[in-house]
Amino acid sequence: MNSYSEQIALLGHGPEPSALLHSRIIEAREALTGEWPDWVHPTVREAFERTGIQSPYLHQIQAAELAISGQNLIIATGTASGKSLAYQLPALNAIHTSSLENPASLTPQDATVLYLAPTKALAADQLAAITGFGIPSVRAASYDGDTEISSRRWIRDHANFILSNPDMLHFGLLPNHTWWARVLRRVRFVIIDEAHSYRGVFGSNIANLLRRLRRICEHYGANPVFIGASATSADSAVSFSKLIGAPAQEVTHDFSPKGALTIALWEPPLTEARGENGAPIRRTVVAETSNLLANLVCSHIRTLAFIKSRRGAETIATITRSMVDQVHPSLPERVAAYRSGYLPAERRELEKQLRDGTLLGVASTSALELGIDVAGLDAVLVAGWPGTRASFFQQIGRAGRAGQDSLAVLVASDDPLDTYLVNHPEAIFESGVEATVFDPENPYVLSGHLCAAAEELPLRPEDLPSFGPSAAALLDSLVERGFLRRRPAGWFWTHPQHAASMVNLRADGGGPVSIIESETGALLGTMDSPQTHYQAHTGAIYVHQGTNYVVDELNETDHCVLVTRANPDFYTQARDITTVEVKDVERSVNWGPITAHYGDVVVTTQVVSFQRKSVMSNEILSEEPLELEARDLHTKSVWFTIPEKRLVAAGISPEEFPGSLHAAEHAAIGLLPLVASSDRWDIGGVSTALHMDTSMPTIFVYDGHPGGAGFVERGYEKAITWLGATRDAIAACECASGCPSCVQSPKCGNKNNPLDKYGAIRLLSAVLTEAARATETRP
Repeated sequence: MNSYSEQIALLGHGPEPSALLHSRIIEAREALTGEWPDWVHPTVREAFERTGIQSPYLHQIQAAELAISGQNLIIATGTASGKSLAYQLPALNAIHTSSLENPASLTPQDATVLYLAPTKALAADQLAAITGFGIPSVRAASYDGDTEISSRRWIRDHANFILSNPDMLHFGLLPNHTWWARVLRRVRFVIIDEAHSYRGVFGSNIANLLRRLRRICEHYGANPVFIGASATSADSAVSFSKLIGAPAQEVTHDFSPKGALTIALWEPPLTEARGENGAPIRRTVVAETSNLLANLVCSHIRTLAFIKSRRGAETIATITRSMVDQVHPSLPERVAAYRSGYLPAERRELEKQLRDGTLLGVASTSALELGIDVAGLDAVLVAGWPGTRASFFQQIGRAGRAGQDSLAVLVASDDPLDTYLVNHPEAIFESGVEATVFDPENPYVLSGHLCAAAEELPLRPEDLPSFGPSAAALLDSLVERGFLRRRPAGWFWTHPQHAASMVNLRADGGGPVSIIESETGALLGTMDSPQTHYQAHTGAIYVHQGTNYVVDELNETDHCVLVTRANPDFYTQARDITTVEVKDVERSVNWGPITAHYGDVVVTTQVVSFQRKSVMSNEILSEEPLELEARDLHTKSVWFTIPEKRLVAAGISPEEFPGSLHAAEHAAIGLLPLVASSDRWDIGGVSTALHMDTSMPTIFVYDGHPGGAGFVERGYEKAITWLGATRDAIAACECASGCPSCVQSPKCGNKNNPLDKYGAIRLLSAVLTEAARATETRP
């Protein structure tokens, strides 16, 4: 690609754009390869060589050697570093060599491999790669919800490389493990792809699911090696060990080649428009990214733009096509959107057109982040911080995959975390990636898995250590509630319904609610009931596979939502009011007069209204009240108590207490993802100048999932870093008195009032001062 100044000029704002706050060049690196290990069978080696791989990278060899030696491991290297070969090599070799030992190739002595991916699309890509090697002894097949009934028996009886997902493992394989005895008895490797995606409540569910899988494998006499593949993350071995419930090694040094990458941090300017309470509004991340993408496409730069939402991807593609049409009428057809929900044929065609250069610009959700092989891109735009450094570096790694120089731009959204990161680039480039956060012992998660495990095989006392120290008490509770029956031999499931139905791997409880189109009666999809008050209230805009619907009615009695197709130029956001009751303090630390606590709380939340906001400008178009019942959430929280005297000493008058606490709470919620791999919407908060349980000014930040998700526990452990970044983000924002980029929250049911931006800075500075003093004096 071009020189640095030419790359920046391609963005269309001159050689020194005011929106460019920082840039950094990651230098190119050469590849380091090694010889094929001696244990690799010539047929397997030749299969890889036919695909153009003449010698593996050193990290691929290191990982494969660990796997062959029987050690669980995770390989956590960059995008396009060839992580797949690290598990394909030992897995395919084991299958092929075992078939030679047992020439009657369909005998039950063949080694088997189980591959698990978070998405069907990723498993489909891997299936294509495995079959593409053309090794005759390998019988690979996908086992997912789309697999025909007629094919499932053949897979159970004959396949030796089975590609599936956690949902099918949970609902299909483990409850029917006797049907899978051939596979489970001979399973040599279990491959966990995109392991960093298993976080929060989803990660807690998968951790318990994998403990159940290990237990069933042991029942059939197998002791498979677990191999994880992940984007770079902190403490990879620790996180993967926690995920699988067994010790694991890590391979993290990347020896693959990479071209030079220029990374730009870009903050859209404040506009003349005004939002809530007269706060200034930045140009939206959608509008800014569309402009940058249009400029790059007009220069024939192959570019991929990432954004979190489907609606955002579709909107960026639409706006970009319109802009490009004004300059190059032949180019709009070379811009497209890519997201989950497309039919497989549509997705394959888009990937093909992106690979061969037919498409110049693609706006995508993270569906293109997860390991799908798209190479040769010149530039990547990231529209809004994707949540974690791991995701950020995985997304920008799509640029320059063929070894050429490339450009990546982070376009900040109107969010405190984005404001902090573009003004503090060291937090991106020098802090290291986050640890993956999840809590396998969450009682709301673990209870269902204990029931499922008992149905698969009666639970014995010797099984309990793998499920953690809280398992015994939970089993007693499940017996008391009639879910399990205790016998001398262990705990038994005695109900006619399947225990697996008690667990929704990808949700936080409450059971599904059906989304039904009013005119046709067609079932569009489902939503978990905790989400409905926020996303499916009357008047909400619901998006299904790129089509917008307006909610006509939320019927909680019949567990359904009625919707009608619409094409609005706005989206909706719910507002809530919340109270918190402290139930138990598990841990606390004193910083002089200020105390940080972590423990159990009950959060009572009521959605009270919703706003209609412009898709293009984020301006508030209207707000309507809602009459929905309050809901209770038993969860984990971190909270900070600050005596009134200390606030006054910090220069905050009693009249300023509510606004200062409120502003600090909003910003702290926005900055928690800096230290925990959470999303802003995974957590909530409350602040009050006098809390009934603490009897002093208090700020709460809590997990938005029953039993907690591990996010705020991470915040408690990293509180000084977290609160320091929160203060710095508020101070870095150039607004006069608070805006969505620093202290305003889109969820606030109090209409972001009162908020005191500078009071929040003084409050957080006081907390940090006391924490520093306490740390210095502590032995």
